[in-house]
Amino acid sequence: MSLSVAFRCRVGGADGFLLQPAWHTDARRVALFGPSGAGKSLTMQAIAGLLRPDEGRIVVDGRVLFDHAAHVNVPPPQRHLGYLFQDYALFPHLTVCQNIAFGLRTGWRNWPARPWGRVRVLPAQAQRWVQAFQLGHLLDRYPGQLSGGQRQRVALARTLATGPSLLLLDEPLSALDMGLRVQMRRELAQLQRDIGIPTILITHDQADVDALADQVFRIEHGAVVGTSPVLPAAS
Repeated sequence: MSLSVAFRCRVGGADGFLLQPAWHTDARRVALFGPSGAGKSLTMQAIAGLLRPDEGRIVVDGRVLFDHAAHVNVPPPQRHLGYLFQDYALFPHLTVCQNIAFGLRTGWRNWPARPWGRVRVLPAQAQRWVQAFQLGHLLDRYPGQLSGGQRQRVALARTLATGPSLLLLDEPLSALDMGLRVQMRRELAQLQRDIGIPTILITHDQADVDALADQVFRIEHGAVVGTSPVLPAAS
């Protein structure tokens, strides 16, 4: 993956936060690392098209997603990026089945609870992830009936079912307790190896960086203050 980010954006008015990250990388697993409030999530939102910079350019694998000077701003659905939000953003009134299938149908109508509550009728691209994350027995449940790890798997299945070219992970482990965090970190690392989709990870946890990134960009006060490759853990 080739990713170039260089933009400026004033968030919150003239006296607000100045976001001005700039970097280029060819790494397939990237981490944005820094303290809370540093601008990591805002940077991710700009890449996804949820935040429009005031100026600058964002290019993913040679595809220009944003270029202020050229008046290019590709709408979020057309960027073909998968975004896993920190709180997973599952729809509480939809079943697991409906949540996973949600992004696969255009228009405002939701998938009906039946027969879409049964895995055999889900689209193939959704069935793949239901099987991969062992969610078949949960399809009729609602998010409020799931554990933290189950909610994360459902959110990942929904994101991956759309076939994204780049996966954006916003603090994917922060909502989990320590024991589950260690387990899910291992599962995410295995997922990265299995699917081959480039990822950008937001975290303030060094253990996440060590397990899930090949290159890390340190962000403070809205700007990149340093970068380095992630060294393999000693055996």
